[in-house]
Formats: sequence, C-alpha cells, structure tokens
Amino acid sequence: QDILAQAILSEGSLPSLCTSTRLAQQRRQRAMVGIDLASTAYILICTAMVQLMTPGLAFFYGGLVKDTSVLTMMMQSFVSMGISSIVWYVVGFSLCFGESVGFFGNPGTFAAMSGVNANEPLMRGGEEVVAGIPGLLFAAYQGMFAVITPALMTGCFADRFRFKPYLIFIVCWLIVVYAPWCHWVWGGGWLAKWGVYDFAGGIVVHITAGFSALASLVVVGKRPQDEENKDVPHNVPFVALGTALLWFGWFGFNGGSALASGGPAVAAAVNSEIAASVALFLWLVIDWIRLGRPGLVGLCVGTIAGLATVTPAAGFIQPWAAFVLGAIATVLCYGCCELRKKFSVDDALDVWGVHGMGGFWGTILLGALADPSECGDAATAPKYCVNPGTVTRSGEQFGKQLAAALLCAVYSFVVTFALLKLINLVVPIRPSANGTQRSLDFTEHGEEAYT
Repeated sequence: QDILAQAILSEGSLPSLCTSTRLAQQRRQRAMVGIDLASTAYILICTAMVQLMTPGLAFFYGGLVKDTSVLTMMMQSFVSMGISSIVWYVVGFSLCFGESVGFFGNPGTFAAMSGVNANEPLMRGGEEVVAGIPGLLFAAYQGMFAVITPALMTGCFADRFRFKPYLIFIVCWLIVVYAPWCHWVWGGGWLAKWGVYDFAGGIVVHITAGFSALASLVVVGKRPQDEENKDVPHNVPFVALGTALLWFGWFGFNGGSALASGGPAVAAAVNSEIAASVALFLWLVIDWIRLGRPGLVGLCVGTIAGLATVTPAAGFIQPWAAFVLGAIATVLCYGCCELRKKFSVDDALDVWGVHGMGGFWGTILLGALADPSECGDAATAPKYCVNPGTVTRSGEQFGKQLAAALLCAVYSFVVTFALLKLINLVVPIRPSANGTQRSLDFTEHGEEAYT
C-alpha cells in the first residue's frame, strides 16, 4: 500500500510540475518580448467596449430621426464597422502609424498588418511604438476609433445621403482626412513632435468628424422645408439606449487610450464619468428653465457633449478640471447648438455643436487645465500628477493646442467639401425628391422599421 501511495503521489505531481514549468517558460518568453499581461487584458477589453460604441451610435442617431429613415441611419453606422475595418487592415493602420514620409504615414510600413505581431509590441524603425501590449492588439484598438469616426458625421446630413456615395465617401475620407491627422497627432508626426497633445481623440476624432460634417451641409443642402416634425425624435427609448451604450463604451475609449492599466487609465475613466455627469445635469437644468420641462433627450445630448469635451484631456487632468470641463461643455456646446439654429444650419442631430465644438473646446482647454509644470519631469514629479512627463499647463501649450484645433477644423472642412464635390460629380449624393417624399428606408434598402 505504501508503494502504491508513493506511485500515485508521484504520478499526480508530475503533471503539476510540468504545468508549472510551462507557465514559467511562458512568463519568461513574454517578459523577453516586453508584453505586460495586465495591460494586454485591459486593452483587449477596452477594444471590445469601443467596438460596442458604434452600434450604440446607431441606436442614438436612429432614435433621433424620423421613423421613415431610422434604418438608413442605423445602416450607415453598422456598415462603417465593415468597410472602415477593411480599409484599416489594408492600408489605414499603416497610413496612421507607419514611418513618416514627408508629412504623411508610409502606406507600406504595415500594409495588410505586415510586421504587426501578436506576441511583441509594435516595432517601427527598430523602436517600440507602444510598449507593454502586442502590436496586433494596438492595431485592433486603434481600428475601433477609425470605425466610429466617419459614422459620427451621419447625424449631420440625416435623410440627405444615398448609400452608394456614402460608401465611397467613407473610404476616401479615412484616407485623406482621418489618416493624416491620426498620424500627425498620434503616429509620431509633426504635430506630436511640436508638442500637441490629444489623449483620446478630441482632434483626431471629434474635430475631424464635426467640421467635416459641417462641410457636408454645403454640398447636400437642407432637408425639405415642408417636412413636419423633422427635428422630433421618433423613438426616445432608442436615444436613451444608445446613450447608455456610448457612455459604457467611452470608459474603453478614454480609459483605454492610456494604452496600459495604471494611473492615467484610472484618471481618464473617472474624469470621463465626472464630466459626463456634470454636463448631463446642467443640460437638463438649462432645458428645464428654457422649455419649462426636463427632457430625456436633452439629458442624453448633454451626456455626449460632456464626454466629447473631456476626451482630449481625460488622461492629463485632475478630477476638478474634469468637473470644470463638464460645466464648460454644457454652456459652450448648448450655445453652439442654438447658434446653428439661429443661422438655419440644418445639422440634423447637432454633430458640429456637440462633437465638433466639444472636441474643439476640450483640446484648447487642455493647455490651461493640465497639471502644473512640476509634473513635467517623470523622475521628480509628485505623486498627485496624473500623467507625469507629458503635457503641463502653460500659455505656450494653450497656444499650441489652439493652433492645432484651428488647423484641424479648417483642414477637415475644406478637404471634405472638395471630396464631396468630386464624389457628387460621379455619383449623385442626395436622394431624389421622390425618394425623400417616400420612406427613405424603403427606397434605399427595401426595408422598413415599422409596418
């Protein structure tokens, strides 16, 4: 019996020993290639969260438009998940994060994800682009931003854009607008070298989309003036559902932009919650005072305004600054939305006022609300510093942020206008009068949301 027990013990411990050895070898291998398991798991989750934001946007926009164009609106968001991902895989990622060729990213550096591996950080020119996470994960995470950015514009030109030219527009816009700005700010381009900061997309996502959307109105024009209730949401619960999905995903959008699990990620997530909450409540209060009743739609729009405004600063500021940004977002974005109504600009879902100007103000105010100069040196920075060794507040930094925001706004507007004019010469963008009078969902897609 003793001999049998020893044999069983020996047999039982051998697999355990082998497993421990394999795990130890795997840990050593991962350490050799510079992969941090905690950060990898965190960014993998954040990637899924940001991916969920585009369906959330589809519900948010879909609820705000008429019941005869809800499928068209949702289709424009969902199709971006397909076509933008294809562009990103083939050439988009390389244009954004490849080696600089003049002012632009080299389309051949990471074409079709060549040299982008799952077991080591992204390498460019013999140097790590982002440490601690696999290069393939970094590419996937950044790809989610490329997916949602063109979809943001669709709320501006609602009911006025046919599906075929929209597909052409997405592909071209990602290449000539999104990719250059992503490279210049995030991909080591000239603005990054100059010292411009954008934590999670105030410039790259919100200003490009917001001002490009504004330019689209010059081409597509206004909706028919005789349309009744064109600005009345057809499904408020859809709007609320979309807001919930977007808000949830924004924790991955802003928090994940730290590209590691640590203090900056925590600060970005908490600051996003604070700014969104402040803007939500203040927007509700303003609507209550002006309209006599608090509304759920206004509450949801205020939330998005707060999130968009804090995005460029989320991982660089203290919680008190996020509170300030939430209040500023409410006043300035609300004012921009009312201003466009006064000038009869038919931005159907206030993309310019909420996203474009939210990202604009947040980008500029980062120069005034970031941590003080003592946080500029990571080696000597006090413990309270959110992201030591990065951006600090100063008049010079404020000027750099202002210049970058203005340049992005002008570039996005002009290039998008020219692009749409060219597309319209080849494929008519606006639906025919007969198509807009009937259900746009049926004429464009042969389907209707409600029967």
